[in-house]
Amino acid sequence: MIILKRILDIFISIFLLIVLLPVFTILIILIKVSSKGPIFFKWNVIGKDGKPFTGYKIRTMIPNADYLKADLLGSNEMSGPVFKMTDDPRITKVGKILRKYSLDELPQLWSVFKGDMSLVGPHPPLQSEWSHFEDWHKRKLSVTPGLTCLWQVNGRNKINKFDDWVKMDLEYIDNWNIWLDIKILLKTIPTIIN
Repeated sequence: MIILKRILDIFISIFLLIVLLPVFTILIILIKVSSKGPIFFKWNVIGKDGKPFTGYKIRTMIPNADYLKADLLGSNEMSGPVFKMTDDPRITKVGKILRKYSLDELPQLWSVFKGDMSLVGPHPPLQSEWSHFEDWHKRKLSVTPGLTCLWQVNGRNKINKFDDWVKMDLEYIDNWNIWLDIKILLKTIPTIIN
């Protein structure tokens, strides 16, 4: 079953990278004309078994966003080691649209193709967040992290406790089968559109 999951990851990611090439082109132009800075954001995260890797997202924030994060920690809406803020002032106007429809995540299809990520799996944490994980949190990365997960389709904007998020990841791990992946993928599309 794990081999089938990897085969699906490879073929679906290649297909989407090719089909979405015109979308990538439009997004790159939008980012370039709307704000200064790089097109892509280097995403330094932790993968399976605690192995770090660099992924890429389309940049949705102002260039010095990481340096301004410390000033916003008091507005964090998520308990635990992760940061979440609904009206984050660092996000650009175009970035808000990209995030609403998860278009900023599209470059991660390359990480799926390479094997650093899967289409479905627990969301990978930033390297700065990983060091604050409790031991039981770390089991979420006993599998390859994914683009979408149970948390994504079951209320990513409603859950504000990191422990609840991790419990969903562990539920996914403990009950995984290929049909669960397909179900999550199918539920992801309407979740992103709404």
